[in-house]
Amino acid sequence: MLPTPENIRQYISENLVCQHVNVTGDGAHFEAIIVSEAFDGLRPIARHQLVYKALGERMKEEIHALSMRTLTPKEFEAAQ
Repeated sequence: MLPTPENIRQYISENLVCQHVNVTGDGAHFEAIIVSEAFDGLRPIARHQLVYKALGERMKEEIHALSMRTLTPKEFEAAQ
């Protein structure tokens, strides 16, 4: 069974404290906007690694492709 955007949102939210998570996609390719204080002071690659860690083995098995914007709450607020 292919994962849904809601599944991906749930996987991330269960394993990473987030202020906002929005995921769209078609079952194979997903796009996510993830807002977390955990990203504060981290470079983009380190932020993505936190998300990959939250997804665990699902990234290797269920999720084919995930494009993401990882923002701190301040960055997210400024982008609005």
